[in-house]
Amino acid sequence: MSATVTTPLSAHDRAEIPYIELLFFAYRDFISDPDAALESYGFGRAHHRVIHFVNRHPGIRVADLLDILKITKQSLGRVLKQLIDSGFIEQQTGPQDRRQRLLYPTEAGRALSLRLIDLQARRIGKALTTLTAEERLGAEKFLRAVVDTGEQDKVSHLIEE
Repeated sequence: MSATVTTPLSAHDRAEIPYIELLFFAYRDFISDPDAALESYGFGRAHHRVIHFVNRHPGIRVADLLDILKITKQSLGRVLKQLIDSGFIEQQTGPQDRRQRLLYPTEAGRALSLRLIDLQARRIGKALTTLTAEERLGAEKFLRAVVDTGEQDKVSHLIEE
């Protein structure tokens, strides 16, 4: 049996610990307002991500959405069914390839996406006002560097569209 450890890990042990914890707490608070708004629909964070990316990229292929979200086809299928049945997303077959499934927001889906973005934009906007232009670039550079190296170009392309 191993001995009980009573001393906490600290930044003296690993300099990254404060950053790890700041990301945990920032994400917790960043997502809290949309979580509360989605609760009334019976939706969660997976629904939020799908609504967000379908609104950012209307006509996105299901295969591309799977690649962005890194979730299973089964998980996405369940979430999409709920969003389609609730009238937030519409699915169409591809014009050239009938096997393709293309996703579009409905007007209700666009309105919900904007509502969720507004909640998060307020928090981000407030934080950005505390930074100089140079510090903003530093924050962006840091967040981009946290993304897996093999995904950075893809992420840059997605967010710059």
